[in-house]
Amino acid sequence: MTLPRIRQLVFASKDHADIEHLRHVLDLGEGYIDPGVGEFGLTNGVFALGDQFLEVVVPIKDDTAAGRFIDRSGGVGGYMAIFQTNDLAGVRRRADDLHIRRVWNIDRPDISASHLHPADIGAAIVSIDEAHPEGSWLWGGPGWRDKSRPGSLVRLDVDAVDPQALSERWGRVLRVPSQSVGNGIYDLELGEHIISFRPGERDFLSGYVLRHPDPQGCIDRAREVGLEIDSQSFTFTGVRISFASD
Repeated sequence: MTLPRIRQLVFASKDHADIEHLRHVLDLGEGYIDPGVGEFGLTNGVFALGDQFLEVVVPIKDDTAAGRFIDRSGGVGGYMAIFQTNDLAGVRRRADDLHIRRVWNIDRPDISASHLHPADIGAAIVSIDEAHPEGSWLWGGPGWRDKSRPGSLVRLDVDAVDPQALSERWGRVLRVPSQSVGNGIYDLELGEHIISFRPGERDFLSGYVLRHPDPQGCIDRAREVGLEIDSQSFTFTGVRISFASD
């Protein structure tokens, strides 16, 4: 396993039905409702795709961070990106040196994590997590391997007013160099995963790119539940979901 890597991408919605919609459209297995997110005034559904995860969070209380995010963004954009590292101590040190606030920290024998403030890191909440053992993932819930469906998360697209500056800030935290790939786009290469920063009118998580065994079936089911379709992609809670061609 090459680290750091994308381990979990998160949507936010005020409609609880969107949890089931995501499962149906992507033909995912049984979801996990994490009781721990109640601390943040949320309920959720977490779904395994290979050894990675997609999550939908839904506010169940007033004045939650997720609720404010939805109101502020108009429900457009991803809520959170979670990366796995094998050096959380180094990540925390670099974030502190860059004056990026850590708004939540946990240290357990099986996993440690820090949530970085979206106003400081930019675009969204970024969580950096270190799992023990490396292949485990507490947030996936008990028995997640048995519920997983084939596929993977291969790219995170981030719209940015200044793609170079935002990519360099994320890159300094993750200890990955920013690379210009032309047309104002800057990439962070995380082994087989990519974070792609693209010119936009504001900073937000604009797209998740998946590898899936049946992309056309996903598109058909997205149309069936009334999601916006654009060629071989669809939009879910304001995030463009597209499929890797390889």
